[in-house]
Amino acid sequence: MTTGVLTGAATVLLVGAVALHLLRIVRRDSSLADRVVAVDSALIAFVGLLAVLTASSGRADHADLVLVISLLAFIGTVTVARYIERRGA
Repeated sequence: MTTGVLTGAATVLLVGAVALHLLRIVRRDSSLADRVVAVDSALIAFVGLLAVLTASSGRADHADLVLVISLLAFIGTVTVARYIERRGA
């Protein structure tokens, strides 16, 4: 298989994953913890998508964006998890 086919397949799968996680976020019967997990998973899939696009384009400056978004997602998830734990939900 060529690199273009693999990149295209990975892009389609990751975009689908982000879309499914966004559906989980907007569902009415989701709890706060479910939404936090969905947001974190959507950000992981989005970072994976950025990493695939960075690798396929060969531009190293996009790798900085991947790192920053990953760190912000981690810090946000830990912050909300601590809030949920202290709240007792």
